[in-house]
Amino acid sequence: MFEAGFLLWGGFAAIVAFLLALDLGVFHRTAHAVSLKEATIWTAVWITVGCLFGLAIYLFWGDLVPATAYTNEEAALAYFTGYLIEKALAVDNIFVFVLIFGYFSVPAAYQHRVLFWGILGAIAMRTVLIFAGVALISAFHWVIYLFGAFLVLTGIKMLVMKAGGFEPEKNPLVKLARRLMPITPEYAGERFFVRRPNAAGAVVLMATPLFLVLLLVEFTDLVFAVDSIPAILAITQEPFLVLTSNVFAILGLRSMYFMLADVVPKFVYLKPALSGILVWVGVKMLLVDVYKIPTGVSLGLVAAILAVAIVASVLKNRRDARALAPAA
Repeated sequence: MFEAGFLLWGGFAAIVAFLLALDLGVFHRTAHAVSLKEATIWTAVWITVGCLFGLAIYLFWGDLVPATAYTNEEAALAYFTGYLIEKALAVDNIFVFVLIFGYFSVPAAYQHRVLFWGILGAIAMRTVLIFAGVALISAFHWVIYLFGAFLVLTGIKMLVMKAGGFEPEKNPLVKLARRLMPITPEYAGERFFVRRPNAAGAVVLMATPLFLVLLLVEFTDLVFAVDSIPAILAITQEPFLVLTSNVFAILGLRSMYFMLADVVPKFVYLKPALSGILVWVGVKMLLVDVYKIPTGVSLGLVAAILAVAIVASVLKNRRDARALAPAA
């Protein structure tokens, strides 16, 4: 069992490390504005990698984890359901990233670097949260009901709450950073820190506005992780399936941002769809000891909700465009 675990975790870590090194060290070695074509290609690459990993789970899960309680089909279904849920919730992250980059006027050439390091931080935070969540559920089964109730309430809150004004300067992390270190008034290329003379003439280490942007990106992901991780734990409490589905979904978040940043606001029915998904998985958690809803049903329902939301949004945008078009 130890050898199988080592092969699984080691192989996963090696794949992620290789792809991240290839991404930043080769294809994005020089800071540049990511084009729509490049973003679309990378989005397709990350989705393909995520799906291939799911296929590998389907083919080899039982061989690598002989003592597992899951069949190959069940493990693959749990992985793909978690992957789809995280991908859907990640679109909400993109909208917030658009607001952050716009508020701080981040040059397009530096946005990829912020998101790259933001993703690394997100992977570290989510790893801790996932293992903590699994440990809590294993030690105290009733915690699963707390997670379920939290998801239901979060879904309802997401549906009824109106979007407020975006004020990053009021974020506690930004306030703390400004108190603890001097901030340069302008960007210094793609660097997060620079050495500059202060008011007394001494050369000191100063943070750049790009570092504040990175802090906000990390904070945003932490907030969204509090929703998305319990949602995936509603599908499975197998740590490997939860973490891998989560990580492969967020690895493509950077390219998805550059591909969808301009069109995300047009998905007007996405918020109600995400609300419905959170309520659904919350109910699934609450019913776990009464009736175990098949994972395949959850996967189909999540996919159907997203498909309806996308189609309905496209149709609404077309109707609105026709209504605004001048009469012939």
